Amino acid sequence: MTLDQATIDRLAAKPVPPQRLLIGGNWVEGEGEPVPVISPINGARLTELAGASAADVARACAVARAAFDDGRWAGLAPADRKRVLHRLADLIEAHAVELAVLGVRDNGTEISMALKAEPGSAAATFRYYAEAIDKVYGEVAPTAGNVLALIHREPVGVVGAIVPWNFPLMIGAWKVAPALAMGNSVVLKPAETASLTLLRLAELALEAGVPPGVFNVVTGQGRVTGEALALSPDVDVLVFTGSGATGRRLLEYSARSNLKRCYLELGGKSPNIVFADAPDLAAAAKAAAMAIFRNAGQVCVAGSRLLVEASVQEDFLEALAKATAALRVGNPLDLGTQVGAVNSLAQLEGNLRFVAESRAEGAEVVRGGARILTETGGYYMDPAIVARVAPSQRLFREEVFGPVLAVTAFETEAEALHLANATDYGLAAGVWTANLGRAHRMVRGIRAGVVHVNTYGGADVTVPLAGAKQSGNGADKSLHALEKYTDLKTAWIQL
Repeated sequence: MTLDQATIDRLAAKPVPPQRLLIGGNWVEGEGEPVPVISPINGARLTELAGASAADVARACAVARAAFDDGRWAGLAPADRKRVLHRLADLIEAHAVELAVLGVRDNGTEISMALKAEPGSAAATFRYYAEAIDKVYGEVAPTAGNVLALIHREPVGVVGAIVPWNFPLMIGAWKVAPALAMGNSVVLKPAETASLTLLRLAELALEAGVPPGVFNVVTGQGRVTGEALALSPDVDVLVFTGSGATGRRLLEYSARSNLKRCYLELGGKSPNIVFADAPDLAAAAKAAAMAIFRNAGQVCVAGSRLLVEASVQEDFLEALAKATAALRVGNPLDLGTQVGAVNSLAQLEGNLRFVAESRAEGAEVVRGGARILTETGGYYMDPAIVARVAPSQRLFREEVFGPVLAVTAFETEAEALHLANATDYGLAAGVWTANLGRAHRMVRGIRAGVVHVNTYGGADVTVPLAGAKQSGNGADKSLHALEKYTDLKTAWIQL
């Protein structure tokens, strides 16, 4: 997959027609209010989504249930499902540039990152779980006497998936691919501000041979479409990536309906910890800038809290500010752009409020923190570095989900560990040190699902992403993700 500016510009000039819902293999109009799609690149209307009403969602869930019950997908031989998912991965790769450009127009991720992170990652994810289909199976238990105890793995039934706007195709694949691989039916609800690539994925899934009714997509407002999906008695498992507030509501909806299992990835306030003995402080400064500012800070695992040993804080801040100033913020469809657009005007305004509040509380805004490129009509922010942020301040404790970095100094390893764990979140972390013993102590001591050492970011579908504390439960990626989409059944057979 390669990019050239002329191809990007040609694809970006294509009009995007109004979108519809996919229910039972048919593209249908929604009964709810259409949702305008505003591009963060220029603030202009790009197209509109169909608004799925509660009745639309009920139909999608009923269709998914019927498709599961009649075995059109779950009843296929594992090798047959495997072939279909491999064809889907092939189609994603064949349309990768188209998908990447469409996604950037929708959510503002810089194109140089989007190609790999969205269609590239999605294709790899579908291939990984396609290969797992015929390699994950049941067990024979070591029982005593004349008993044969078999442990079967069975699909759960209907999976409802609600995915966010920052990396919709990547995160959507993390949910949809393992669910389909295990034989489930899926009803997918994308985010209002980033649905287009997932609707295109659904088209490709039909083309690849996923039977009608097995993969359905309903778009619309969370308070209508998402709520109806979470309340549906036809949904057996609900998977979600997004905010803690929405995650809490989904748990309530589960309790009010059929006690469906809910697996939630709820973001983080991840510490990136730099000790004075880091192997290369200049390299650490550049990595720290990208750990928070890529995709305009709209990354679940972003290193949004920088904890720096006090003896090197001033030098490190200088290097960090220099690395940040060198980043090119602009049109995310430009290959030279390193930091794209903020997803929406509401998100941008929230980011700016965090900076203003921190300044009023006595923190030092080292650089950035203002809206820029207003002449474009788009939603762009100068990456902000806010130093001397106290643990009591909201910027230290709460997720911004924007290009705003909170910097706090520490004196000792014990203090660094205490500060790292001093939030309600536990999704990711980074540690920079040349001391192997310290690195291991920090990995053990930090309560987070992933801890990077002398790097930040980078992962693979073979390893799980799982949160601790209020960052959620369950795991995306790796074979461990399959546990969310299968039930265990024991056969106890007297011989």
